[in-house]
Amino acid sequence: MQRRNRLSRSRDFDAVYRHGRSTSTRFLVLYWFEREGDPGEPRLGLAVPRSTGNAVARNRIKRQLRETWGERLERVPAGRDYVLIVKPGMPEAVAANGFEWLGERVDEVLGKAAA
Repeated sequence: MQRRNRLSRSRDFDAVYRHGRSTSTRFLVLYWFEREGDPGEPRLGLAVPRSTGNAVARNRIKRQLRETWGERLERVPAGRDYVLIVKPGMPEAVAANGFEWLGERVDEVLGKAAA
């Protein structure tokens, strides 16, 4: 996933949280916000709380989510900012079920957001 497709500033995260909509599944929460006057590419921010695991587990799940998101970037609506929040138990579930399972969970939460 390229730099232009990432949220990095705190104010961008705050805008998505405050003005955006959300949906959730067992392991993920997705917030999205329609950017005004900027029909550019979609941007993603990841939030992986400490309750998810140690630093190694958090960084691993972030890498996996960035790769999964990058594979789906063409199908994601443009002009939106997204924040994907990982719930506790996700790293263990990915380790047990595999990387394809993670892709299915991301598709599930994106499908709920599109509906």
